[in-house]
Amino acid sequence: MSYVKTGLEKFIESPPNWIKGKRIGLLCNPASIASNYHHARELINEKLPNHIKAIFSPQHGFYAEKQDNMIESQDRIDSYLKVPIFSLYGKIRIPTYEMFDLIDVLIVDIQDVGTRVYTFIYTMSYCMEKAKEFNKKILILDRPNPVNGIDVEGNILSLKYSSFVGRYPIPMRHGLTIGEIAKLFNEHFKINCDLTVITMENWERKMYFNDTNLPWVAPSPNLPTPASAMVYPGQVMWEGTNVSEGRGTTQPFEFFGAPFINHSKILSIIKDSKIKGVYLRPIAFEPTSNKWMGNLCNGFQIHITNPQLYKPYLTSLILIQALLMCHSQEFSWKMPPYEYEFEKMPIDLIVGDDLVRKKIENMENIKIIEESWQKDLNAFKQLKKEFHLYK
Repeated sequence: MSYVKTGLEKFIESPPNWIKGKRIGLLCNPASIASNYHHARELINEKLPNHIKAIFSPQHGFYAEKQDNMIESQDRIDSYLKVPIFSLYGKIRIPTYEMFDLIDVLIVDIQDVGTRVYTFIYTMSYCMEKAKEFNKKILILDRPNPVNGIDVEGNILSLKYSSFVGRYPIPMRHGLTIGEIAKLFNEHFKINCDLTVITMENWERKMYFNDTNLPWVAPSPNLPTPASAMVYPGQVMWEGTNVSEGRGTTQPFEFFGAPFINHSKILSIIKDSKIKGVYLRPIAFEPTSNKWMGNLCNGFQIHITNPQLYKPYLTSLILIQALLMCHSQEFSWKMPPYEYEFEKMPIDLIVGDDLVRKKIENMENIKIIEESWQKDLNAFKQLKKEFHLYK
């Protein structure tokens, strides 16, 4: 099987003529690598020496060293290029005039994970807005959507719950590459910056990351493997509860649990829910950090047995409702703050509305809840096709 050639590799093979002599900024992190593991800033500097004048880092830091939300990273100097690294998840989350005054074009080479709440795409959107304002160009080096470019899932975000984990009315699992979603933001949501996307070669919409033959480097500390990225569109919702999403373990998001969970009760409740494509294996684990640190948690590991049948968002909604049903006295929703929002419930920010939470609390059937957003989801499916760059 031939491997997918990323936008970075195509750029290095043949940089556009217009970029020569331009001052370059680079939005990147450790996952910004070629198939030989060499980092984007090294490859671009070798191809276009002394062109990179500034580096920008998204949430979790330039080295993806920060573990959780609202843990800020600081500006620093890059030890390799001796240029400033500006944190866009530190004192500020929106680039300033002074930062962009150093550059003519911002190259974006970051690995998105195909999920609405992953903040990298909003860092990119703020950069696009400032590029428009300051008359700079944006160049996206496209990368695979690791959970494929076909399947979409979940309710459309209500703008009342817009935040840094959801700026635009899109579903939880959006089925677009980072280049495609940049075009969606730019054209449909009217950012209207000067945008160019360098597409991949050999990527097909049906591909999961394991199909690409590319190396996986964790884009953030708690997505260490493609499997963790596959469960993330649903399992991220545990962040809005007092149940551990597996942070502080070796398999975050694949593991979830809390000391009060009764395995057999949960399995009994969900046995008729028709969860497909996964096996829920009862486990116990002790987080070394984050929720329930140092406490023995009962829970489950999600083993994906059929990615085509597995619906992460639906599956995790079923599991959340099962825990609420079994452990109503012990289970609770996490209280604010969450991602710099100090009033709204974290679960509502993650889900993108308060209606889903209320329906779960009222024990409405999850399948009926899912049906309630299908009309809007179908409209998004049609919309997203306008921005497809791949068959």
